[in-house]
Amino acid sequence: MHILIGFLGSLVTVLYLLDRLGIDLGGMNPFHWYRRRAFRKKYGSDPIFSVEDPVHIAALLVIGAAKLDGDLTAEQKKTAQDQFESEFSMDEREASQLFGSAAHLLAAPQLIDTQLEKLANRSKDRFSSEQANSLMQMMVKVAAENGSISARQQEFIDGVRSAYIKDAQGDGTWA
Repeated sequence: MHILIGFLGSLVTVLYLLDRLGIDLGGMNPFHWYRRRAFRKKYGSDPIFSVEDPVHIAALLVIGAAKLDGDLTAEQKKTAQDQFESEFSMDEREASQLFGSAAHLLAAPQLIDTQLEKLANRSKDRFSSEQANSLMQMMVKVAAENGSISARQQEFIDGVRSAYIKDAQGDGTWA
């Protein structure tokens, strides 16, 4: 027992001297380490993957499908906002804000392919079959606003359709 007390006393003395020398011992706290790691993981991740509301996910997918071939035109923007108003039962201001937030999250054009694929795969269990069908109609309508849908857009829409329609398990409508 006297050996254990001597060891603990030596350990406390060494830790005290290290603290007095200015060496930070806060990293030895496992709770602090876990909290710091969780914050770093949340801060360093892409904010698009923290979206959980099906309405916001649908807005991201609709605008993302239209942005696959470049920037949105004024007609596509107007069509998307009209779709948000009618499908999500929003007023004009809310639809505009939803469009703005979705467009802001999809601002990096070089990452849009990987972002949309990961978002679609992570959120496919959040939609009912009615919501999935509504989402597909909105994606097609907004993407086809300037003429025909490109091959890249059609491939993405078909991939989302195959994942969402057969796996749709949620309940209810958008509201």
